[in-house]
Amino acid sequence: MAVMIPAWVDGVLQPVEKLEAHLKGLRHKAVSVFLVAGGAVLIQRRAMEKYHTPGLWANTCCTHPDWNETSEACAVRRLEEELGIAAVHCAPRGQVEYRAEVGGGMVEHEVVDLFRVDLNARPEVRMNPDEVMAVDWVPLAELRARVAATPEAFTPWLRIYLAEHGAAIFG
Repeated sequence: MAVMIPAWVDGVLQPVEKLEAHLKGLRHKAVSVFLVAGGAVLIQRRAMEKYHTPGLWANTCCTHPDWNETSEACAVRRLEEELGIAAVHCAPRGQVEYRAEVGGGMVEHEVVDLFRVDLNARPEVRMNPDEVMAVDWVPLAELRARVAATPEAFTPWLRIYLAEHGAAIFG
């Protein structure tokens, strides 16, 4: 069954198949979550089976809400589906828009609701192997240094978030 996400077509928000939105570069809704615990950010390495940006490091969780799903509900749902992390509060950190080529002729043109989860201790992570191949807890300064040293190892959106929206996310 095709995954339908909210995208703008001719200025009207409507359900569009996810792959179609990426192939046509349609502006669409998205969610990105940054989980912070003990001074470190949880990042994930995308599974090799992902249809774009496989094997690249990304923020804790990023996805598209289902049609008629709120961004906060989507953030909570995908944290559990991708990483087995449940019962957390996702605090809104604003909305941003970006456009980035992600390979294979696909474009992410996203209107992203950003969320941050602050925890006192690192939760147990149970990776969904269809989504995530590895995770790492990285202090923000070290993450910035890694991205600067090997930008090709990180998703375009994570590079954009750190370069242009770090104060909104981490401030």
